[in-house]
Amino acid sequence: MSLGRRVEDAADGILKRTRSVSAVEVFTQIRWLRTAQVDEWRQGRHASLEAVMPVGADRIGDAARALRAWAEARGLDSSEAVYLAATRDRRALRFTAAGGEAAERALRLHWTSPDLTPAQRERLTAKQNRAPDLVAVVPEKAWACAGCGGTGEFHLVEDDAPLCLACADLDHLVFLPSGDAALSRRAKKESGLSALVMRFNRRRKRYERRGLLVEEAALQRAEELCLADEDARSRRRDRDRGRRAEQDLDLQERMAAEIVRLFPGCPADRAAEIAGHAAVRGSGRVGRSAAGRELDEEAVTLAVVASVRHLDTGYDRLLMDGVPRADARAAIRATVDRVLNTWRRAP
Repeated sequence: MSLGRRVEDAADGILKRTRSVSAVEVFTQIRWLRTAQVDEWRQGRHASLEAVMPVGADRIGDAARALRAWAEARGLDSSEAVYLAATRDRRALRFTAAGGEAAERALRLHWTSPDLTPAQRERLTAKQNRAPDLVAVVPEKAWACAGCGGTGEFHLVEDDAPLCLACADLDHLVFLPSGDAALSRRAKKESGLSALVMRFNRRRKRYERRGLLVEEAALQRAEELCLADEDARSRRRDRDRGRRAEQDLDLQERMAAEIVRLFPGCPADRAAEIAGHAAVRGSGRVGRSAAGRELDEEAVTLAVVASVRHLDTGYDRLLMDGVPRADARAAIRATVDRVLNTWRRAP
């Protein structure tokens, strides 16, 4: 598939989900970037985004031009977003190694639907240009501060070098673990200085939030505010829980119907079982991805394939016997294809 077609397909999907498209989102969608690499770039750990991409400046420029042509053909509006590093100096992020202004500006452009209301456009612009949060990282291995040689539970990364909280002037902050969204939101709002605490998940290959560093007095004020309206928040949580349950059930029913449409030979109870498993909230499974919630054909098919692999083949036994995953998948591929071909035919 040509680069132009890949860019167009990726941009179409992103626009459908978010009504806004950026070059970084497209590069991630066509797998020139991983989410973790974008996070590290935003943290100021790479001199440029190009440094972690498998293509050079010429290819990046071709993709940016293809994105512009796609956007102009659809009559989308453009705006130039501000990309700042999540570092104390909030320096401007670079996309390319050369840093040429024309190339940088082309990659900073965001393309939005002309159907947005003024209020929606204002919120989207504010979100695009919001200064990023400082980020403290939970280290995966032993480390030493580039400033003082010490160590600690967290560190900030500046110019690809770790700094302890003392050298980063954040050692007066206290750690608030994730888990209470209202408390975290209020503590951050009350705190004049704060930082997100992230940890890299190697299995999912992405950075995940672990909590906040906030001022101790701000945390105390946030706790007092949360205690004052605990009853109201409890009632709201109950209502939200019921609403989410209804949404989950609706998604599972629509996904089961889509499975039967794509695989008319699949028994209805099996389709319901596949949808119920794939669409569990918070599971990280394909049914909870953006594509899965949109009932994208590829995402739904992946959910069916996963079910067949685990329930209709000896795949799990092979893994338990120590067979490498790639080899185990190759060994059962014919069985998976046979079941799928059978289900694709109407009974």
